[in-house]
Formats: sequence, C-alpha cells, structure tokens
Amino acid sequence: MYNILLFIYTLACIALVVVILLQQGKGANAGASFGGGASGTMFGSAGAGNFLTRMSAILATIFFVIALVLGNFNSHRGNVHKGTFDDLSKAAQQVEQQQKAAPVTNKNSDIPQ
Repeated sequence: MYNILLFIYTLACIALVVVILLQQGKGANAGASFGGGASGTMFGSAGAGNFLTRMSAILATIFFVIALVLGNFNSHRGNVHKGTFDDLSKAAQQVEQQQKAAPVTNKNSDIPQ
C-alpha cells in the first residue's frame, strides 16, 4: 500500500509540474497558444486555460492528500526496534541501588533536610 501511494505521489508530482509548465503566463497574449484559436482544438472552444487550471487544481489536491497520508503512515510505523537506551528501567534500578548504598550528605548545604 505504501509503495503504491509513493508511486502515485511521484506520478502526481510529475504531472503537476508538466501541467503548470503548459499554462500560459499573463503577458503571453501574442504568439501561438496551446489550443488558442479554433473551436476544433484539442481542448474545445474554451481553450486550454480552463482545462489546465482545473487539471492543476485536481493534481494539487491529489498531491497534498497523498502527502498527508504518506506522512501519517511514516509517523505511525510500528517497525521500530528497541535500542540500547529504550529500556531505562534497569538503569533506574542501578541508580537507586547506588543511592541506597552510599547516601550523599552535604553538611554545608543551604537546603534544609
């Protein structure tokens, strides 16, 4: 499941970059636009602007949703192995035993006992 989502995430990222690069800038009125003049173009008589805007919004939504899902998967992974310092109960018991064996008394302390 994780690998499938990662693959879809990569495809959505690449497609989002391509769709954004296909869009026309505000100052690009002159010149040939992709689907700009005739009604028989690839995107219809409305041109590519509306289609590319909707497609980029859809791809951005897919991108963010999958990013959240992958982040949730990564934060809740149960495959963490215990390390040396994960179980501190033995260390706490050793410290308690050392404190009981040799209590520290400081006669010059300002703290009342």
